[in-house]
Amino acid sequence: MKAYDLVVLGSGPAGEKAALHAAYHGFKVAVVEKSAAFGGAGVNTGTLPSKTLKETALYLSGQRERRRYSVERVLNHEPTAADFLFRERYVVKTESEEFRLQLLGRHVDLYHGTGAFADAHTIEVHGETVERLSGENILIATGSSPAHAAGVPFDGRRVHDSDTIFQIDHVPPSLCVVGAGVIGCEYATIFAAMGSRVTLVNSHGDLLPFLDREVVRAFAEEVGKAGVELRNGARIQSVSVEQLPGGESVHARCADGTVLAADMFLYAVGRNGNTKDLGLDRAGLQAAEHGTLQVDAACRTAVPHIYAAGDVIGFPALGSTSMEQGRLAVIDMFGLHDLERIARQFPFGIYTIPEMAMIGLTEEKAREQGIDFVVGRARHEDTPRGLILGLQCGFLKLICDRQSQKILGAHLIGHSATELIHYGMELVENREPLKRVLGTVFNFPTLHELYKYAAYDLWSRELKR
Repeated sequence: MKAYDLVVLGSGPAGEKAALHAAYHGFKVAVVEKSAAFGGAGVNTGTLPSKTLKETALYLSGQRERRRYSVERVLNHEPTAADFLFRERYVVKTESEEFRLQLLGRHVDLYHGTGAFADAHTIEVHGETVERLSGENILIATGSSPAHAAGVPFDGRRVHDSDTIFQIDHVPPSLCVVGAGVIGCEYATIFAAMGSRVTLVNSHGDLLPFLDREVVRAFAEEVGKAGVELRNGARIQSVSVEQLPGGESVHARCADGTVLAADMFLYAVGRNGNTKDLGLDRAGLQAAEHGTLQVDAACRTAVPHIYAAGDVIGFPALGSTSMEQGRLAVIDMFGLHDLERIARQFPFGIYTIPEMAMIGLTEEKAREQGIDFVVGRARHEDTPRGLILGLQCGFLKLICDRQSQKILGAHLIGHSATELIHYGMELVENREPLKRVLGTVFNFPTLHELYKYAAYDLWSRELKR
């Protein structure tokens, strides 16, 4: 049995960064990965693939160029599934190999197979052979998988989850997406850009309730223009694949009796932590609801030498936060001092078309907390850079405390929102005053000038007097 200072289960963003951080400090590390490819869902079926598909859809559809130059890009043929997925598969293959090489470059031992606890310090790996690894510390970073609802006949052909959607053999003429969370909204807009008639089913009354309502209203308007039919408050009771004279069709029956018919169906409601096959009871652990693990602020489980990070511990389940959780766990287990804590607030980026991003308080949350606040706005199309790019939608919204004039929130929709949010992140995290923005010099012309425009909108209308 081989002994290690740290055994990591899973090579996704949390596991890979934890392993590299420990190895960087000279500790002996092993990573166990059950899949053939390294990188977890973040690289292979989630974060990077979906964002690549979004950029591919924008390119193939010519949406940006159409507005920018009043010309249309004409392809020599109708885009196929192979065209649509080509770049995604290249990015996945390249990044997965990069994860593997990074780990090998730090002399991390890699094991392919299914890892499970034999006891609290021993991991048994079932691959081509059976290996037993002893870990002074163990990090569970096994990620999550799409939740499956009873009565939905997932076949990876007509009826998909957010993993199997990458196996499509054609771009569907019509698509029904059930689940209007981040994943569902992203795929709805991606396929709409590719020309699919998309129905987005939202079982809740509100769309993306954690976002600022003004941003969500603008998003709903834009997806409506793109041809997405949004059905709020609808609940799917059953799904079936029907044989028709012209081929197969997926029929989704709603609670009110309405039947939604589409060429393809995507179920994107929730994810569950990958803990079922870990033998947690043999380590003195038990999974919570949806397969997640409870941890403290240092990502330590109820068993002191066993940590967990990433999707497997639930919210926020972002690639960005998962990486830092992995590093934080290593710092705590080995008593290192290069990272004291993860930032109190972190940005959300939603890679829909158009993109959305936020940090800090929404207007609704500020009102709930009884804060006397003011709002400043700036539109993409009113900036010189926005004019050059031909942008016709999008804005930045700043929430500012009236008395202290400190920035409490930043909210974006539109081109490059997920990039632009990072300056807002610094403003909110450091509770910077509005005058900090007014005194900042931005390159001209850039979309970062949105912050200057929004700050002067606040200052001129609400604060200067």
